[in-house]
Amino acid sequence: MTRVFFFIIGFVFVFSACSEKKTQFSQWRGPNRDGIYQETGLLKKWPENGPELLWSVEGLGYGHSSVAIAGDNIFVSGMKDTIDSNGTLYSFDKNGNLLWKKEYGPDYNAMFHGPRSTPTIVNDLMYFESGMGKVYCFNTENGDEVWSVDFIDDLGVDSIIQFGYSESVLIDGDRLICVPGGKENNVVALNRFTGEEIWSSTGNGEQATYNSPILINYNNQRLVIGMTSESVMGIDADTGEMYWRIEHTQGNKIHANTPVYSDGRILVATPDRGDTSGMILIQLSEDGKDAAILWRNERLRSFMGGLIKLDTCIYASGYLRNDWQVLSWNTGEMIVQNKDLGGGAIIYADEMFYGYAERDGEMALMKANPEKIEIVNRFEIPMGTMEHWAHPVINDGRLYVRHGDALMVYNIKEA
Repeated sequence: MTRVFFFIIGFVFVFSACSEKKTQFSQWRGPNRDGIYQETGLLKKWPENGPELLWSVEGLGYGHSSVAIAGDNIFVSGMKDTIDSNGTLYSFDKNGNLLWKKEYGPDYNAMFHGPRSTPTIVNDLMYFESGMGKVYCFNTENGDEVWSVDFIDDLGVDSIIQFGYSESVLIDGDRLICVPGGKENNVVALNRFTGEEIWSSTGNGEQATYNSPILINYNNQRLVIGMTSESVMGIDADTGEMYWRIEHTQGNKIHANTPVYSDGRILVATPDRGDTSGMILIQLSEDGKDAAILWRNERLRSFMGGLIKLDTCIYASGYLRNDWQVLSWNTGEMIVQNKDLGGGAIIYADEMFYGYAERDGEMALMKANPEKIEIVNRFEIPMGTMEHWAHPVINDGRLYVRHGDALMVYNIKEA
């Protein structure tokens, strides 16, 4: 009887501890891939020279990927040398101490060197796609490789896309979804624990592009929204069947903005003009198995800075120009504009927008609404190399800014 009693008590203790264990999760552009971070208690105004720099790291190498943060660990990738072109994954603690680093193999060294993909973290596993088109699963504790799948060798893709693979892979339960862009294996779902194929879609048979897929649930229809060089596609998340396709083009076959979803509508933006280009809003049919374009805006040339949808408005910037806009979600028409800051990446948290200008490297804190876009503070990012393309990340009252070779961490929490 005593043994049984202690067995039951032990079981209850273990079960309670397991049930209380928090799932660690991190992905591209925040918890919902929409650039919105669920943080509160953040500064509404920064000191004159910017928020306090808590710590920084230099020596990451070339790269454009954002950081991933899970628990007390921070993960980022870089490529130290363009000659051997091997990429490296780094893990830091929240004080900036290096926990481990691991080379994972070749990464992209032709144009705009280095890795592009932001790691996706689920508990003790990290998923990462190299610019050379290889998906890896790593152990977050030590960086050991669990499995890998090569788009060319394993999935029959003809060649690496022009500027290197840039998508951040999507996790759907036990599945990893990615867009290799092959003729047969155009969009695939892999077992995230083993790398084995679960389903494969031929899509429209076009090469991959540079954005990341999203997962939506509309009227009980689960869809993967993926893009290839000339298509926006709605694919059944459970079977891989392609239900619909919207033609969407860009001169260099670059679609770098991740689609944004809300209430049966999908927003896509590419910086070209024409009958199959620009910013478009797509309306799903009642069952999600068909789609049509509601409106098209060819004027705002949004390239890769991301799009924010709040209430009935869209917030975005133009590519390589001083052009920040608020647009109507329902019509695509511009409501208000600000030309005081260079265009770039945009994220949102606690009623404030954060803009990272890609041309001059300014970081700005902004208020924006349908009446006005106001730049509250701005400061110049002091470290790093090459392009200002990595999107900032907000976590636990801190702003993480990666600029090429450097990572900077700022305190943006209210005192």
